[in-house]
Amino acid sequence: MKLLLLGGTLFIGRHVVDALLAGGHAVTVFNRGHSPDALPAAVERLRGDRDEGAAGLRALDGRRWDACIDLSGYTTRQVRASAAALQGRVGRYVYVSAVMAYGDPQLRPVRETHPRVAPWRGDVASTDDVNGDNYGPLKVACEDLVTALHPGRCAVLRPQIVFGPHDPSGRVASWLRRAERGGPMLAPGDGRDHLQMIDVRDLAAFVRRVVEDGMGGAFNLAGPRVGWSTFIDLIGAPEPAWVPAALLRDAGLAFNELPLYRPEHGPRAGLMDVSAERALAAGLQLRDLAASLRDLRDLRADRAAPAPWMAPEREAALIERARRG
Repeated sequence: MKLLLLGGTLFIGRHVVDALLAGGHAVTVFNRGHSPDALPAAVERLRGDRDEGAAGLRALDGRRWDACIDLSGYTTRQVRASAAALQGRVGRYVYVSAVMAYGDPQLRPVRETHPRVAPWRGDVASTDDVNGDNYGPLKVACEDLVTALHPGRCAVLRPQIVFGPHDPSGRVASWLRRAERGGPMLAPGDGRDHLQMIDVRDLAAFVRRVVEDGMGGAFNLAGPRVGWSTFIDLIGAPEPAWVPAALLRDAGLAFNELPLYRPEHGPRAGLMDVSAERALAAGLQLRDLAASLRDLRDLRADRAAPAPWMAPEREAALIERARRG
């Protein structure tokens, strides 16, 4: 198949390209060319910028593909431009959205039939203006554009937290690195909260299946749901010190100081209970979380990536406060 990726050089895109090439497909990536590019030479590169509307998509003129996979559509300006330009020129449009499209769901587990948040009205100037408040509504608006412009010939994928090799966020790597440092390590809550994320390689393999099998509709992509006690064990924390969720809340920790943690009854906790039943029935295969974490621990290249975590003195103070009760 001839396949077009919008984006394609960073984290998720890099793995999707690998999965498609492994399937014997011809891959073209379209992006601005600003990010480091470690893709194989066999990949065709086209340059442009969807923020410029139709003028920024001229590199696509006169071309046709069996499918388009949109990995980088964050604003309605971007997705409206590409979805309109590719009408009649791609057999299928696959849009990678996010579970944030569901907002803060209270009913669990979250399925594709759950209501989404209201779509964003209007637009934002660029990806730089996307934030925690408008991210979900923008994704919903983009989903609506794709389904309206490619009716019956599109798929919407809503991944959970994605992690794995080459993850620039360092959200999971930070926990592994902290465990390796040893000593008393802050463990959030009481171990009974939950964490859910998906290995990027499993996501990429499912993207390939969606394209090859011509699937349509919406799919949640979520990995195994595990308790924090299990996660702390899997990362090998030598001296976990459990700090109650209320204490962490009162400390006002920023998300990058304690990445991934959402208390069971806190904001958006429902997004840590996402059902992937529909995708699993369609062929999504999930590797063991312990194996994914081992792979990430063994990757030397990822050790150079930034690893968000709180300052050591802040961590020690919280642990001491928890011990004092």
